[in-house]
Amino acid sequence: MTSTDTLVLRAAGRPVGRYVTRPELSARLSPRPYLHPVTTLAGTAVTEVSPADHAHHLGVGVAVPDVEGHNFWGGRTFVRGRGPAELDNHGVQRHTGFQLRDPDGFVEELRWTAAGTELLRERRTVAATGLTATAWALDFTFSLTNVTPGPVSIGSPATNGRPGAAYGGFFWRARKEEETPRVFTAGREGETEVHGTRSGWLALAGADWTLVFAGATEETRRDPWFVRAAEYPGVGSSLAHGERLAVAPGGTVVRRIVTVVADGRLRRDEAAALVRKAVGP
Repeated sequence: MTSTDTLVLRAAGRPVGRYVTRPELSARLSPRPYLHPVTTLAGTAVTEVSPADHAHHLGVGVAVPDVEGHNFWGGRTFVRGRGPAELDNHGVQRHTGFQLRDPDGFVEELRWTAAGTELLRERRTVAATGLTATAWALDFTFSLTNVTPGPVSIGSPATNGRPGAAYGGFFWRARKEEETPRVFTAGREGETEVHGTRSGWLALAGADWTLVFAGATEETRRDPWFVRAAEYPGVGSSLAHGERLAVAPGGTVVRRIVTVVADGRLRRDEAAALVRKAVGP
C-alpha cells in the first residue's frame, strides 16, 4: 500500500502517528485518508490497517456506511430485507489540501464524492498533545457540510435493519492481539454492557496499552458508542444509531473525539484522570 502524501504526527517531541492523505486503494475499500500506525509514547502500535478480518478497516479516521445510499465505509452494504450485499456504490474521501500543517497537528479539507457527485465537504482538525510521560492525546474534530441542493441523510446498518450495527462516524481500528481487550466506562464493564450506550468516556485496554475515547462536546456525547472486542478490537462513535441523521442543504454536522493513548493497562480511576487532563471536567 503506497501513498503520494503522508505526514508524521508528533507528541512530546516523539513520532506517534503517520497520516496518509492519498492512499492507493481499490474502490471497494472506499478510499479515504487515515492515521496508521498510531503508537504509544513507548512505540507500541495501537492501530491496524486492512487486517485480514476486515480489509476496509483503515486505522483511525472517519467512515460512514450510508450517505444517501453511498458506501463511505468500505466492503459490503447492508440492504434491508437482503442482508450484506456487494454493491457498486462506494464513495471516496478526497484530500484537497491542508490549511495548517505542523508537527503536532493539521487542518485539512476533504471532499466526499460518489457517482461523480460531491455530497459532503469536510474540514478535519487533528492535534497531538503530550499529557504525561506515558500518555498523549489525539484530538480529532470533523465537520461535514452538505454541498448538494437537497437534504442528505446519513445512515448505518442499524437504521437499515441490522440491530446492534450502528457504526459510522469516527472509527478506530485497534491492534488485534491473542487476548480480547478489556472494555470499560466509568460505570460499565465488558463489550456487551458498553456497546450501544452513552458515556462520557470509554476505555479499550490491550496487553500493554490503553485507549480512552472521550466525546469532547455535548453533541458528541449524545452519540452512543459502537464497540467490538471479541470479534476484533474497534471503537466508534455512532452518527446514526436509532434513526438516520438528516443534514439540510448547507447544514453542517460537527463531532469531536479526544483519545488518550497510554502505555500500560490503566485502572478506571487512572483513565478518568487522564480524560479530565485531556478534555477538562
